[in-house]
Amino acid sequence: MKLTDYFNVLLKDTVNLGQVRLDLLGSRVETVYKALKADEQIGHLIVGKTPQGSWAHKTIINPVGDNEFDADFMLDMSENPDWADDPKKYIEQVYAALHRHSTYGTMPHSRKCRCVRLVYANSMHLDIVPHLNLADGREVIVNRDDNDWELTDPEGFTDWMKNKDALAKGNLRKVIRLMKYRRDHKNSFTGTRSILLTTMLGEQVTELRTLLDPSYYSDVPTALLHIVKDLDAWLQANPGTAPVADPSGSGVYFGHRWGSDPEKAQATYTYFRDRIHVHASEIEEAYKEENKERSIELWQGIFGDGFKAPATSSSSAKFPAAAPAAASTVGRSGRAG
Repeated sequence: MKLTDYFNVLLKDTVNLGQVRLDLLGSRVETVYKALKADEQIGHLIVGKTPQGSWAHKTIINPVGDNEFDADFMLDMSENPDWADDPKKYIEQVYAALHRHSTYGTMPHSRKCRCVRLVYANSMHLDIVPHLNLADGREVIVNRDDNDWELTDPEGFTDWMKNKDALAKGNLRKVIRLMKYRRDHKNSFTGTRSILLTTMLGEQVTELRTLLDPSYYSDVPTALLHIVKDLDAWLQANPGTAPVADPSGSGVYFGHRWGSDPEKAQATYTYFRDRIHVHASEIEEAYKEENKERSIELWQGIFGDGFKAPATSSSSAKFPAAAPAAASTVGRSGRAG
């Protein structure tokens, strides 16, 4: 059974990152940006900021347990001619600006391959990605490990996501969140980067399928069934590490995100391919099960106890019914609720 209302509860109460955290993320990004913009050494090179990755694509999810959640943003910078032959300098200098800041210098911060990471204790971390439009027309980010530029088109990727989500009647983003939740919270296909998962799921959404069947992406469980089954079919046709192109048209391929070592990359891909094959079958079984209780059980086997019925009007009332008088004689536990 589809049990669409159960999926709404799962997404709202368990999977989606809450608005309070989203607001906190936006506030912290703005504060970090202002601090970098005010830096005496690199502030003049900073021209703007742009959300990136799951934050920009609206596919960000709650972290596992007490783990921190993460978000990326592009730090738009202008070229410094003195660094023309040393691209990693942009990452090094953003790191240095945080290091000398009175607040951020005392917080954990580190240099990664493509970003500078700033960690907030028991909360979140920000990945700050230097992003430039070079004089020769290339739009790039930095690969610090190779000390070279990488072509990118973040606006194009975000537009691609919007178009694919519209084709899927607003359900693609929800499917991506559900599959990321399955990966992170249920330890399935671990090692598969979000950029790969997002791109491969999104590429399964096509206008042709909506023309052949207008209800193909009609609701969350139907979209989940069809997108994952279509991904499974594509993966089964590609036993070797599949080439995953940047859908923005930048010309970049994401194959290196499977891993730098070819043997380990193939192992990660094969594991992902095998797990999606299993999940496609599990989702189809739960979707087609006609007995409601059995269907709920099957869906919970995939997504856990967060898959549950909406609260009834009586249990969700602002002011619940008063407890019986006898209850007042019971001692308090010292805990709320």
